[in-house]
Amino acid sequence: MLYTSTRDKSVRISAAEAITKGISADGGLFVPAEIPAVSLDFITSLCEKSYVERAVAVLKLFLEEFSEAEIRAYAEGAYLGGKFSSDAIAPLVAVNDRLNILELWHGPTCAFKDMALQILPYLLTGSAKKIHNDKKIIILVATSGDTGKAALEGFRDVDGTGILVFYPVDGVSPMQKLQMTTQQGDNVGVCAIKGNFDDAQSGVKAIFTDADVKKVLADHGYAFSSANSINWGRLVPQIVYYFSAYADMLSLGKIKAGDAINVTVPTGNFGNILAAYYAKRMGLPVNKLICASNANNVLTDFINTGVYDRNRQFYTTISPSMDILISSNLERLLFMLTGEDDAKIRDLFGKLAKDGKYDVGADVAAAVKALFAAGCCDDAATKNTIGSLFAESHYLSDTHTAVAVSVYEDYRKNTGDTTPNVIVSTANPYKFSASVLDAVTKGNYKAADEFAMVEELIAVTGVDAPAQLSSLRGKTPRFTAVCEKSEMQAEVYKMLGIH
Repeated sequence: MLYTSTRDKSVRISAAEAITKGISADGGLFVPAEIPAVSLDFITSLCEKSYVERAVAVLKLFLEEFSEAEIRAYAEGAYLGGKFSSDAIAPLVAVNDRLNILELWHGPTCAFKDMALQILPYLLTGSAKKIHNDKKIIILVATSGDTGKAALEGFRDVDGTGILVFYPVDGVSPMQKLQMTTQQGDNVGVCAIKGNFDDAQSGVKAIFTDADVKKVLADHGYAFSSANSINWGRLVPQIVYYFSAYADMLSLGKIKAGDAINVTVPTGNFGNILAAYYAKRMGLPVNKLICASNANNVLTDFINTGVYDRNRQFYTTISPSMDILISSNLERLLFMLTGEDDAKIRDLFGKLAKDGKYDVGADVAAAVKALFAAGCCDDAATKNTIGSLFAESHYLSDTHTAVAVSVYEDYRKNTGDTTPNVIVSTANPYKFSASVLDAVTKGNYKAADEFAMVEELIAVTGVDAPAQLSSLRGKTPRFTAVCEKSEMQAEVYKMLGIH
């Protein structure tokens, strides 16, 4: 299978090249030149397989130059060995008769990003060997909270790699910040920026595509790659868990083979829900893809109108991993829905860079609305959802999952669509203890700091906190640097020892 660029469809490269490069030289994102199709028999056969076996079955369709033995070794290295607290890796929990929650946060950093970022180091180092790239690969990451820690943990002390993470100084939860700034490893670096996630993401993409920076790095024996979902190697493992969820819905008797499901995904950068779209394109019976946003509802407005407009107030919310106004992976979707019209994509994203908005036109807007539904909720609705879900079902949800639950309940009520639904749960609630405790107690709590809140939340709910979060108490941060947006390139050179 070959890969092309959303901004130049004449590009044809291997999966190994796409994963190693991360982003195309023209600024576009790599996508498969064709989408593999699967049969219903393929899907039902997954019911009897473990998560590792499901991963191998799906990944080998996209990574044809890797042997099945290689992919199996990568999947076993990523998901076995006690790294995940659930043997199911991505368990599907039937909370009640309408809420089936896909828990993607049982990995080492308690966030869904582990599902991809535990296997990406294997894919990346394996890819580099296949294309005979002997340079040290520098992973450059912009994070709104969870990607940073998951990438740091995945690439920690991996030979032939280094990783540098930028995060918005006031745009992550205290627990997310502590997870990143206390990271161990000899090949890691972390820096806060004065700005929001979009500033960090734009800064990273600018550094990535700067020919002068690339030359400086090459002269010092380095080459860039990405662990953000702009990297196909990050996105493709996410397709797996939608197939896994469907197989589990079958095993639980929630559906019969061939029945359609809806999928509700809390999303900011559009990668998680895009993986569900790829699964649908491959043949997974998915009816509606429901995109759930917080107060930063740029995606909701886009799906409902066909106009993407980032010229709006940016909100810092209690679901910070979704505090995004530039959703990078939307470019991949639009490339497919425009019939791979690379000139159109260049025009649209040129307008986004210049004017902060674009209009996809009536035909593409109609195609988007046929596939997706969208909704949003503010912090008050998010907290109400956490509180009511716990009171009614004794299920403790984090702030991002609660956005998805709230949007799904609104969608079901407004449309009458009772298609069986899977809600994607993206983080452990203890990553956002203050907001979750506030929601469950309706503001009647006593704790004053992050870890006192963890203890009080345990006492109030009877739900244990994961050891990897509670053990952060008392740790001293290793990384305290804060830079301006304009200083990110200099900070990269400094972290790499380039003068």
